[in-house]
Amino acid sequence: MSGLNTTNLKSLKKIYSGKVRDLYEIDDKRMLMIATDRLSAFDVILDDPIPAKGQILTAISNFWFETLKDVVPNHLTGDKPEDVVSAEDLPQVVGRAVVAKRLKAVPIEAVVRGYLAGSGWKEYQKSGTVCGIALPAGLQESSKLPEPIFTPSTKAAVGDHDENISYEQCVGIVGAELAAKVRDTAILLYKTAAEFAAKRGIIICDTKFEFGLDEDGTLVLMDEALTPDSSRFWPADSYAAGSNPPSFDKQFVRDWLEASGWNKQAPAPAVPLDVREKTAAKYREALERLTGN
Repeated sequence: MSGLNTTNLKSLKKIYSGKVRDLYEIDDKRMLMIATDRLSAFDVILDDPIPAKGQILTAISNFWFETLKDVVPNHLTGDKPEDVVSAEDLPQVVGRAVVAKRLKAVPIEAVVRGYLAGSGWKEYQKSGTVCGIALPAGLQESSKLPEPIFTPSTKAAVGDHDENISYEQCVGIVGAELAAKVRDTAILLYKTAAEFAAKRGIIICDTKFEFGLDEDGTLVLMDEALTPDSSRFWPADSYAAGSNPPSFDKQFVRDWLEASGWNKQAPAPAVPLDVREKTAAKYREALERLTGN
């Protein structure tokens, strides 16, 4: 069992390697974005890839970009990845790459939470808040929030941890007008996607969006959209407030890593084959449920 942990195209120049995606320069307006099979957990990239993960993530993102294109423009140019690389490089590109617009990145992660889970649940138990936002008393783990909340974080460099910031700090970083635009767009994207996913038996607990600005200053959705990497997906049929539902994402690997006693500093322990196979199956199930394919 193998996976693509890194890319090395001969026909284009690599300009960035992130937690999951490798970016290559096409020209001053476009770049090639390739989703590898790397998995990042607790902001550490694991040595062991999840086979076909890159193709699954790309298919899910492309599905959402199409579904949500009337809510906000996205970074896809419509060009085919196969047309911008050499024949030799095709195996690293097919099914896992997109041609994207080169944008000015908005330097925050736009996180939207619709349910109380993860770090939000831990904070709520201590202070009744999530990222400083006061919530009603008496909520349980996995409770649905009265309204989705916008809880931005910093965009950390690879290997560093994203840090939750207040809305006021977000305004300080990007300005009041752009902060409000990002917040309102992210919440609308979340609500629209959550409503769609609910019809397919999936609860979107929370998600993270990334935005850029084009040369006209238009806000554009970029990077990925509503994948099991950037979101917490729960099967609706096994959801109950007060419990931690099984999820369609890397939570399976995260739970294994938590139980392993790892201190969450690089390097991560080797992840057993069966854990990686079960994780790949979860990603695939999310794709099949959402798209019907």
